[in-house]
Amino acid sequence: MSGLSQDMHRILTLARRENASDIHIVANLPPLFRINGEIVTAETPPFKPEDTSRLCFSLLNEEQKNTFKDTWQLCCSIKDPNLGRFRVSIYYHTGAVEMSIRPVMAHVRSREELGLPEQLEDLARMNTGLVLLTGPTGSGKTTTLNYMIDLINSERRCKIVAIEDPVEYIHSRKKAIVIQQELYTDVKSFGGALIHVLRQDPDVICVGEMRDVETTETALIAAETGHLVIATCHTPNTVQTVDRIVSIFPDNKQPQIYTQLATCLQGILAQRLIPSADRTRRYLATELLRMNPATRKLIRDRELHMLASVIQTGRKQGMHSMEDSLLAFYERGDISYETALNHAYDPIGLRARIHKDTKPHK
Repeated sequence: MSGLSQDMHRILTLARRENASDIHIVANLPPLFRINGEIVTAETPPFKPEDTSRLCFSLLNEEQKNTFKDTWQLCCSIKDPNLGRFRVSIYYHTGAVEMSIRPVMAHVRSREELGLPEQLEDLARMNTGLVLLTGPTGSGKTTTLNYMIDLINSERRCKIVAIEDPVEYIHSRKKAIVIQQELYTDVKSFGGALIHVLRQDPDVICVGEMRDVETTETALIAAETGHLVIATCHTPNTVQTVDRIVSIFPDNKQPQIYTQLATCLQGILAQRLIPSADRTRRYLATELLRMNPATRKLIRDRELHMLASVIQTGRKQGMHSMEDSLLAFYERGDISYETALNHAYDPIGLRARIHKDTKPHK
């Protein structure tokens, strides 16, 4: 999209200059920017409700405006020739129209720059099966997904179909054919689109989010029938991811889902962004579960509580827990003692590991 209003252009320019990860346009407040994980307020007059409405609707075409008026919420993407792409989420708040905007990366960064484990490349090179990327909102899942798409695109002559909400990074052709479909622009639902994708001769299918029974069921079928499926979930860790997927199905179908997951799942990467000790940047902390005979048996037998132990004994395969990742950052002095404990799934266990070898950093 081009032709941004003067106010919108100024806001987006400032966001790019300050490397903000998110922008919030809220009634009765100045523009708000998330920089290194913290909200910073712009030194400008606050927007009135009519100002936020004007700014929001200036980004939409007529069809999008009508959709928003019907559904009261909308996700879309915009593009400026100089500033690049942005993901926009528009919503109502106490009667005012407001929005959150996320600047989209201009290029796909390397695995080392992103801080991703090297074993993720092995998962991207799988020919079949299901790979899940999990974590809270804003933890970098979409960035990781785009890294994996770019890696496959660089190495493999195949067809990749990605269903996204919305499309953020546009992949140009390298070795693969990359088809990117945007929710509510190209397709009406993840589940419906995924069923249709199976008829399009794909090798790799990327799903922006497995959020309902139809999408999850179709993704599992695709992973079982010779496709590599990469999908994201809003779950905090690897163990809860398996549990959440199964729990969305009715009780009588859950045994089948355990069996399907045990057969087709290849790995789960859980991730979250952690503020540095000096608050000038964020580090990517990760937890990696890879499938082997032991993990497949535990899922088939529904002994999910034992998966954490398998992660600890699977370090030769590159498996590691979130606590392993946090401990490494702490021991290098990258993050503070309090930050490490606050982001741990098992803070008591992490505290014991820290105090076993070293004293807390001041």
